[in-house]
Amino acid sequence: MRLTISGPIGSGKSTVGRILSQRLGIGFFSGGYFFRQQAEAKGMTVEEFNIYAEAHDDVDRNLDEMIKEFLRTHDNVVVESRLSGWICHRAGIEAFKIFLSASLDVRYIRIAKREGVNSGLREKMIERENSEIKRYMQYYGIDYSDTSIYDMVINSDNMGAEEVAGVIYDSVRAKYL
Repeated sequence: MRLTISGPIGSGKSTVGRILSQRLGIGFFSGGYFFRQQAEAKGMTVEEFNIYAEAHDDVDRNLDEMIKEFLRTHDNVVVESRLSGWICHRAGIEAFKIFLSASLDVRYIRIAKREGVNSGLREKMIERENSEIKRYMQYYGIDYSDTSIYDMVINSDNMGAEEVAGVIYDSVRAKYL
């Protein structure tokens, strides 16, 4: 069983993914972690690295290829990344694909609370998302707003991570367990 969790910044992907992996007793893999590691290695903020990635397509292509190979070779895992659902869809990898959405205001509050940063955060979030959306279309022809490939789409605005994970868990259990 493979589960992918996609969605914009602050929608709850990582938190819900960790909860699901614990409830299901399977592994957890975060694509965002590796992107942040690459940014840090280059001495850049995530926002700066996003701009860098716009001019260096190998950044996204290498990360996405790594995620694809991981998904192809691992079972019983929850994989969180913006494109993990699309990667499985395009590569024909069997997975239960989840997309989490949330309004910009809710996502902003979550990120500000987590990172303790408020100054310019909303603008940085919008800039980062626009950069990613542009690259997904440019590199892969993916319209990130198209959620038709997902098995489940959840708006997490009015739900806590435990509740979102519970809804997903019930669906996964009905389908796989």
